Amino acid sequence: MEDEYSVNTILITGASSGIGEGVAKAFASTGVRVGINFPTEKDRAGAESILRDIVDNGGKGDLFKADVSSESEVINMFDRVFDRFGHLDALINNAGVAKASLIENTSLEDWQRTLDIHLRGTFLCTKSVLPHMYERNFGKIINTASQLAYKGAPAFSGYTAAKGGIISFTRSLALEIGERLINANCVAPGATMTPMLEDVPESVLEDIRAL
Repeated sequence: MEDEYSVNTILITGASSGIGEGVAKAFASTGVRVGINFPTEKDRAGAESILRDIVDNGGKGDLFKADVSSESEVINMFDRVFDRFGHLDALINNAGVAKASLIENTSLEDWQRTLDIHLRGTFLCTKSVLPHMYERNFGKIINTASQLAYKGAPAFSGYTAAKGGIISFTRSLALEIGERLINANCVAPGATMTPMLEDVPESVLEDIRAL
C-alpha cells in the first residue's frame, strides 16, 4: 500500500538526455514511476531508449512529449500525466538549453529561446502542477539551476540569467507554499559534460572550468 506522503510518481522535464536522464534512472531504481518529458520528435528516440533501460531494470515509466515553453503543450502534458498516473507526487523542472555566444554576437531569438525554455518552462510547469498539489496538500517541486548562476560565465549570459531567475523564482515559490505540505527546492549543479555542451568550443569550456 502506498504511503500518502511518499513519492511514488514523478515528472522530470528535459529527461531524454544528460542530467535529466540520470535523475530519471535514479528515481526509477527506487520504485518510483517516472514521467520522462522530451521536447520534440527528434528527441523521442533518446527518451524511448531511456525508458527501455528503466523497464529492463524493473522500473516503471511513461513518455510525455511537450515543449515546456509552450503553454498549450504544457497544459496538455499535465492532462496526460494525471490521466496515466492518477496523481503526481513530484515535479523536477530540469529542461534547458545552452548556446555559447558572446553578448554582442547573441541574437535576440537565441536569448529569448534560452529564457523561454529555462524560466518560462519552469513557471508554466509549476503553475500547472500546483492546483493538483494544493488539492492533495502534498507535493515536491525541484528546480534545476546552476553554479554558473552565482559565478557568471563567459559566453553564457542568457543561460546564467535564466538560471539566476530560477533561483529567485524558487525562493518566492517556497514562501507562497510554506504553510502547506509542499516543498520547493532548487539544486545548482556545477558544469556537467552532457549533450547540451557538446557544441561549446573547448576554449569556452576551459574558461568555465577555471571559475
